[in-house]
Amino acid sequence: MLRTTLLEASEAGSRILKHYFNGTFEVSHKSNINDLVTQADKESEAAIVEVIRASFPDHHILSEEVGALPGNASYKWIIDPIDGTVNFANGIPLCCVSIALEKDGQMIMGAVYNPFLHEFFFAERGKGATLNDRPIHVSAQKEVARSCVVTGFPYTYLDSPNGPLQVFERFIRRGVPMRRLGSAAIDLCWVAAGRFDAFYEHKLQAWDSAAGFLIVEEAGGRVTDFTGGPYSPYQPGIIATNGIIHEEMLRWVNG
Repeated sequence: MLRTTLLEASEAGSRILKHYFNGTFEVSHKSNINDLVTQADKESEAAIVEVIRASFPDHHILSEEVGALPGNASYKWIIDPIDGTVNFANGIPLCCVSIALEKDGQMIMGAVYNPFLHEFFFAERGKGATLNDRPIHVSAQKEVARSCVVTGFPYTYLDSPNGPLQVFERFIRRGVPMRRLGSAAIDLCWVAAGRFDAFYEHKLQAWDSAAGFLIVEEAGGRVTDFTGGPYSPYQPGIIATNGIIHEEMLRWVNG
C-alpha cells in the first residue's frame, strides 16, 4: 500500500508538470528574484498531498511549498513537487517530482520522476534501486581526477570560506569535468545510475535530497555530510559518490 501510494502520488504530480510545461502559468518569487515558485509547483503539491491523504490521513507530510502538515503516525512523506523549478519555468526538461517516505526517522522509500525524459527512479531500503524497473548501480571510477562530478550553486553565501566558488575552482583548476543540472534530485539519481561519479552541494533542504540519497545508497553508493559522518537530509551539506572515491572527494571538498 505504501509503495502503491508513492507511485500514484508521483504520477499525480507529474501530470501537473506535463500539463503546464512550455505553457502559460503564474510565477512568483520567494527569497530572491531567481528563487521561483510557479502555479505548477503549487498544483503538483496539492495533487500529491491529496493522493497521500486519501490513503494515509494520519501521516506526517513535509513539503516545499506548504511546509509541515502534522500527523500522529510514525511515517512522514517528504515532497518536492518540482525539483528544478527554474529549469521548468524556462522549458528545460531537467526537472522532476521527488517524494520520499520516512519511518521513525529512517528513510525507507524514495521516488524521483522526470516525466519529460521518461525516467522513474525508485528505491526501497534493503531492496536496491531501479530506473524504469531495471536495477541500477553506481560507477566503478577509482579517481576523482578522472571523475565526472556534478554540483549546484546557491543564491547566497557564494564567497563564504571554502564555499561553493572556492570548492568549484579547486575542481576545475585540476581539469575535473564539472556539471550543474539545476536539480539536486536528478543529480543524485544520475550518480546512482553511474552517469556521474560524485555529487556535492553545500546547502540543501530535506525535500531536495530525501529520495535521491536513498536511491544512491541502494544503488551501491555512499552518502555523507561534509565531515564524512552519516547523512541526514535535515542538515545542509551532502557528498554522494560511488563509494570508491568517497574519501578522496571528502578531501577535495574540504580543501
